[in-house]
Amino acid sequence: MSARLVATQAELDFLHCDSIALAGPMTPIQAYCAMTSDVPGWLAKAFRIRDFISRRFNVADIHGFSPRDPAHVPAVGEYLDFFTVEAISDQQLVLTSRDRHLAVMVCMDVDGHCLSVTTSVRCFNTFGRLYMLPVGLAHGPIVKRMLRNIQSSGPGRQAA
Repeated sequence: MSARLVATQAELDFLHCDSIALAGPMTPIQAYCAMTSDVPGWLAKAFRIRDFISRRFNVADIHGFSPRDPAHVPAVGEYLDFFTVEAISDQQLVLTSRDRHLAVMVCMDVDGHCLSVTTSVRCFNTFGRLYMLPVGLAHGPIVKRMLRNIQSSGPGRQAA
């Protein structure tokens, strides 16, 4: 299964992909719940700073991630934290967040014992491009840190 993108690759302003080997079966929603189960304090603080600054530009607060039960599978159109669920199956979870400044798509794919997380962004204006400067730099390390949560939680955790 190939990752879905928010726009064609030529139209993207940001593209990041990371992956992790899974020790056992895991659905993308289980992976999302594991990834967001332990949010480090520095990331929670970064979300608060982001909300404080963005509020001055009439951008909605996102509040960050919250723990959730992987047994509750959201339906298409429901919110998962600050994302809208665009598609969900046992192999793929597609999430979006859109406003007048940018469109973000996160595509989580499970292929056998591998989880891939692809984030694509299209900016619509100067604020969107400025917003993505620090976010683009921080995104990779944040995703890597969140993927480590899978190694220590539930189904699919890495063998020690």
